[in-house]
Amino acid sequence: MREYSPDLTPQWKRPRAVPQVPADPGLVVEVAGGDFCGAVVECEAGVVTLEDRFGKRRAFPLEPAGFLLEGAPVTLVRAARAPAAPARTASGSVAVPGARARVARAGRIYVEGRHDAELVERVWGDDLRVEGVVVEYLEGVNDLPAVVAEFAPAPDARLGVLVDHLVPGSKESRIAAAVTGADVLVVGHPYVDVWQAVKPSALGIAAWPVVPRGQDWKTGICRALGWPENTGAAWQHILSRVTSYRDLEPALLGRVEELIDFVTAP
Repeated sequence: MREYSPDLTPQWKRPRAVPQVPADPGLVVEVAGGDFCGAVVECEAGVVTLEDRFGKRRAFPLEPAGFLLEGAPVTLVRAARAPAAPARTASGSVAVPGARARVARAGRIYVEGRHDAELVERVWGDDLRVEGVVVEYLEGVNDLPAVVAEFAPAPDARLGVLVDHLVPGSKESRIAAAVTGADVLVVGHPYVDVWQAVKPSALGIAAWPVVPRGQDWKTGICRALGWPENTGAAWQHILSRVTSYRDLEPALLGRVEELIDFVTAP
């Protein structure tokens, strides 16, 4: 059996451990024994790339004590990667990978037209499928009382409705008040049409044009913006510029979220 032999070398003679330093982008180091000094640009697969003050780049192996930091030897190591942020749906909710669509609830959300339904699907479609909420559209707000009567809302089958141009004193507000109840929630946005709920910045315009009274609003928008007077094609162009909730006005975002919460409440 070998006897233990203590290291009798004086502490000041023992080699100092070379510290390990993460090769974070922007860290300025000098190559040991070399003539290159620069900032870390990237560090991959055992190689670090430095860029000097003239913009010249060179790659060096990550060797022990291969670099100098403020004149002292260091060993560069690959920086730990930050955990990936969770994927988000277009509405900003945390995505559920591999989630299957839930069996449809008895509750429903109705919107006033096809364009409204397409916009809701574009932004909240993933969320609605996970929650099992079906969105249907009315032909017009005048049909709402009949739709509510036929649907027969109940605590386990709530009905949520999104109405265009729901402002005090309007026809829409009177109809909404007549059908609202414990199991029916009618909310709306202040815009003439759901087109206006898309932020002008998403379309590269300063603001939505003002259309004089007496003109068809959608046709007037096409004329003012120099688009062909094809409202179907115009809407598809508008819809294509919506990629997430950030492209919509808060006045619409809050109302749709309110409806989803209402119809999915226990």
